[in-house]
Amino acid sequence: MVYQGNRITVSMLEDGIANMHFNAEGESVNKFDMETNKQLGEAVSALEQADDVKGLIVTSGKGVFIAGADITEFVASFQKPEDEIKDWGVKVNGTFNRFEDLPFPKVAAINGAALGGGCEMTLVCEYRVMSEKASIGLPETQLGIFPGFGGTVRSTRVIGIDNALELIATGKPKKPLEALKLGLVDATVAADDLQNAAVDLVKKCISGELDWQAKREEKLNPVKLNQLEQAMAFNSAKGMIFSKANPKQYPAPALAIEAIEKHVNLPRDKAIEVEATYFAKAAKTPQAESLVGLFLNDQLVKKLAKKHSKQAHEINEAAVLGAGIMGGGIAYQAASKGLPIIMKDIKSEQLDLGMGEASKLLGKMVERKKMTPAKMGETLSRIRPTLNYGDFSETDIVIEAVVENPKVKHAVLKEVEGLVKEDAILASNTSTISITHLAEVLERPENFVGMHFFNPVHRMPLVEVIRGEKSSEEAIATTVALATKMGKVPVVVNDCPGFLVNRVLFPYFGAFDLLLKQGADFTHVDKVMEKFGWPMGPAYLIDVVGLDTGVHGAEVMAQGFPDRMNPDYKGAIQHLYENERLGQKNGVGFYKYETDKRGKPKKVADEATYKLLEVTTDSDKQEFDDQTIIDRTMLAFCNETVRCLEDNIVSTPAEADMAMIMGVGFPPFRGGPCRYIDQLGLDNYLALCEKYAHLGKAYEAPQKIRDMAAAGERFYPVA
Repeated sequence: MVYQGNRITVSMLEDGIANMHFNAEGESVNKFDMETNKQLGEAVSALEQADDVKGLIVTSGKGVFIAGADITEFVASFQKPEDEIKDWGVKVNGTFNRFEDLPFPKVAAINGAALGGGCEMTLVCEYRVMSEKASIGLPETQLGIFPGFGGTVRSTRVIGIDNALELIATGKPKKPLEALKLGLVDATVAADDLQNAAVDLVKKCISGELDWQAKREEKLNPVKLNQLEQAMAFNSAKGMIFSKANPKQYPAPALAIEAIEKHVNLPRDKAIEVEATYFAKAAKTPQAESLVGLFLNDQLVKKLAKKHSKQAHEINEAAVLGAGIMGGGIAYQAASKGLPIIMKDIKSEQLDLGMGEASKLLGKMVERKKMTPAKMGETLSRIRPTLNYGDFSETDIVIEAVVENPKVKHAVLKEVEGLVKEDAILASNTSTISITHLAEVLERPENFVGMHFFNPVHRMPLVEVIRGEKSSEEAIATTVALATKMGKVPVVVNDCPGFLVNRVLFPYFGAFDLLLKQGADFTHVDKVMEKFGWPMGPAYLIDVVGLDTGVHGAEVMAQGFPDRMNPDYKGAIQHLYENERLGQKNGVGFYKYETDKRGKPKKVADEATYKLLEVTTDSDKQEFDDQTIIDRTMLAFCNETVRCLEDNIVSTPAEADMAMIMGVGFPPFRGGPCRYIDQLGLDNYLALCEKYAHLGKAYEAPQKIRDMAAAGERFYPVA
């Protein structure tokens, strides 16, 4: 044994070939945490002193080769000064460089995902062999940073500037054939042949059949492109990257490009210093804090879902009541994840519509070559359309998705409860109606919960699982388990008007309405909020949701929270609805909708809208700068999020933030409303609330904000 640690071991195999084996004890994956980095340094020292090693392979004892750095350590690390982060990067890279400089050939045997630091570990080897089941990539920009273990330096020299920039900026992992074509790996083999292939490659290096020193030299020296070719590569990459990611919102790709531009003409060690300098700059951006926090919140939400699911009943078959677009979307989602589902409606036309929706979604997957026609047929066969309840006796869970009307829902739920087995769970896909109220007609209210999908079902990852006053933990657990089985991210919330997401969204629409009343231009508000990071501004969003849906939801919210969601004036949304402008549903809302070349609705500012809004606009119009628009809309949105935490509608800031990002598209690079408040600073946020408190209760600081500001607290304490 050359080296023995609880993360890394180095042992001799045959003919002078050593095996550096990553297999962290007690961990599900290998990752470059502080202890692993320390052991890597010790292992390299042992190899530097070993005189009987002629070559080496790098292997993994986990299903994932190496997952990368330990993201949980980032939160504390990124609080350090920029120069300390840079020094840390240079120090870690010193170990990687020493490994690369060992006086013998090295081959990485990539058995599973080699991501981030895992990919960078393979790049310090002269050759890389990849299992047909593996993937490889540099996804760090998705965390607001970029590769910091020499990844920007070695990738540009191994696969070229343009390919490296694409790999780093998009963050998308490559499958074996893609990686081979890029030159990111040197061979792909069957999983069972991986280690033998790696050993064979080392033997060819030792025998002189392969010039491994030349492969190493390529990584130690500047990129072999003249200045004109370099300029062309960078300009092309910038055009592609900046068209997809706004550098002000997502600065990491731009910083990576800048770093690479500065180091492509430098030798390795100098280039690594440049990478470390720019890595530290990226690490100190608020976007890195938000996106790392987002990753950790995502892990926490999934962990909570797993915890909730412990008391779940087994789910072998589901049913959805109500076909159409929503029912068809739910049926498609279940069937696509392998779960048989019955789709029931009282009209055959609705069943046709639901099956048509599922077929359309599956057909698009076939077009994109993500599914075979045979697989599509198999998936569709899992959906059983029916006009009667004949097959409901063995169904484990029924999702009611009929019209958003409490009387209709009461009738349907009461009817189906008498036809299913006693322990079957009933779940209502309501967006606003109280679960406690809907349960009043049921004999077994403990088996009833809310299960709120967001439209379109196949795209929106969030499902709100709503606990009514009498919902049992088993019912919650089973519904959470179903949402997870359907590939969704469930967040458990308590019952109230609008639950979590819609309760928070309507004060945002209310703030928008008030701005319009006082003279703001709806197109200007949309542009400001889209620049802020929303996928669409509030006018466009309500057009997509439907002004009829918005008005109905506003009525529910006004009854539930009259102090802050029941304005004493008629707003623009209500007025446009009364003038039969429903948004995209009928082609006119705030905007007029025309069909583009691809057959999709395209919004156009409509003069008729301005004429209609004259009735709801104050005579003494005000003008609003961009920051005022942001402050007023975001105060209403964030304050209601905090009130949901105060009222225990949602349990944690992490769940609240993830729900807003997944449910309504809150800008991910801002981390969610609670993270946004943290980054503004509680004192600054409180001052904003006091500045706009005269506008109404929605803008007044919740008591929780006052208490936290007084105590110097944050929603996300710094580790």
